[in-house]
Formats: sequence, structure tokens, C-alpha cells
Amino acid sequence: MKWLGILCLLLVFIAGCTKDIFNEKEVAEEEQITIVVPSSKGGGWDITARAMQSILTNKKIINQPIEVINIIGEGGEQGWKYVSSQKGHVLAMNSSLIITNHLLGKSQLTYKDFTPLATLASEWEVVIVAKDSEFENARNLMAHLRNHIRGYEVGVSPRLGNNDQLSFVLAAKIAGLHPKELDFYVYENSAEVVDALLRKEIDVATMSLSEAKKYYDFNQINILAISSNKRLEEFPEIPTWKEQGFNVVLQHWRGVMGSPGMKESEVAYWDEALSKMTETVEWERTLKKYNWTSFYNDSEQTNLFLKEQSRYYEELMDPFLSQ
Repeated sequence: MKWLGILCLLLVFIAGCTKDIFNEKEVAEEEQITIVVPSSKGGGWDITARAMQSILTNKKIINQPIEVINIIGEGGEQGWKYVSSQKGHVLAMNSSLIITNHLLGKSQLTYKDFTPLATLASEWEVVIVAKDSEFENARNLMAHLRNHIRGYEVGVSPRLGNNDQLSFVLAAKIAGLHPKELDFYVYENSAEVVDALLRKEIDVATMSLSEAKKYYDFNQINILAISSNKRLEEFPEIPTWKEQGFNVVLQHWRGVMGSPGMKESEVAYWDEALSKMTETVEWERTLKKYNWTSFYNDSEQTNLFLKEQSRYYEELMDPFLSQ
């Protein structure tokens, strides 16, 4: 009888293992994996998605074909609407816009309508002007805006309410400006923003450092301020908002989420795959190339992070964006 009991326990254990193996196999044999970039090519979401595609494929972390598609419109909304109607391994890039779009009444969707999978990287926000601009620093800029706020255009993409805009609004508020007085021009992507800046269609722009870097390297723009808590080693000449008298520190993050209702086995699959991806030399090179900071959190940690971020942005935006 004792041996019979042990045999039964072994059978139960094997059955459990077989179920886990089956689930992993079920995930691994998906015919197609799709990563949706809810914006145009070349931006931060797109760069992140294509780095994922390359590393996951080339390092054979995932054996199935991965396609990256761009669905443009409404500051991420069109792409997220598409993913919200899908099943299986359809992923979408995200950022704080998945939270702020909802807070601004621009979307019915929240992160809870998807399956949070990971946060991946973060970076800082910058304010830029054309090379021949009259402004040498953020103090000069804000002093000018206090006296000439009307008719002074600020460029941003892809939608109001993102960290690009918020970092600028926070500094303007500290400078004594009312956010509603600022005149923002919204473009589809950062390339369009910079083109408008160089054509004198706008006077100043705000965007992430990685999006501004190539224009800065080509000596087409000046960077007046960065939202980091201290100067970056890679760009020691760029002053922070804080050292110019504006207590603004704002980090911009990017992550990835899955279609609604993914199985536990599917989530576990992505936890393992994305964890392996972020440990590769290729991912480290990507971070270094774009001056990003590693910010990997698995699905469980990301779910908690998004809850915290929702509270943070609700408090941050309420005094001046929901009026």
C-alpha cells in the first residue's frame, strides 16, 4: 500500500509537469507574434519594438516569426484599440500615455484592459530650440514666456498629456505661467516636430532625449534643459531644469503589454523571454546607443508599477490639466 501511495503521488507530479510542458509548447507553437507600435516609424516606441524583434529572433529566444506593425493615430489610441480586440500573442508598446489618455478623457481604455507584461527602459525629457534661437538656456526661455506667452508656439508629439508635454508644463507652472496659456502644436512624431522647429513654424519643442539626440549631434538644435536629477555623463554640457531654478525631475518609461485575458502560461512565457532579452549584450548596446536606462520589470512588478503610476499621474495632472 505504501508503494501504491508513492506511485499515485508520482503520477500526480508527472501529470502536473506534463500540463506545464503542454502549456509552454502551446505558447511556443503560436504561428505569428505581432508587436503593435501605436505610432509612426522611427520614434521611441518603434525603436524599442524593432530592437525586441531583432534580439528575440536573432538570439533564438523565440523561434516563431515576429512582425512589427505601425498603427498610427490619436496618440496611441488607434493601435491600442486594435490590440484590445485581439487574442493570443498580439503585443503593444506603451508608456504613460496609456494612463494620461484616459485621465484626459481622450480614451476609454486603461492598462487594465490589457495584460501588462513588462516595463523595459526609461529616459529623460529635453527642451530644444533651433541652433540660431535667441534663447541660451531655460531661464531665458521662461522669462520670455512670462512676458510674451501669446503667440509663442511649443511643439510636441504625438499627443497632449504625455511626458514630453508634462515636463514642460511643470516647469512653466513653477515659472508662474498658467498651463492653459501655453500654445502647443501637436505633431505625429518627433521628426515632424523638429522639421517644424527648423522651419520656424514653432519656437521651441519638448521631446525625449533619444529623439532629440541625432539633431543635436548634427548641430541643428540646442538643448536648453533636461529633466534628470543631475547632468548626464554622456552630455555634461546640458543643464538640468533643477539647476536652472525649476524643480522638475521626470523620467519617461516605455513598456509592453499583451492582448486582454492572456493565460498564465502565456504571461509566464513572456516573463521568461523578455527577461532573457534584457540580459543580452545586444539589449545593453541598444540602451547605450539611445541613452536609455534599463528599467526591466516583469509582469507582476509591472502591474503594480502601473497602479502606482496611475495614482501618480492623477495627482500630477489634476491641478492644471483637468480644469
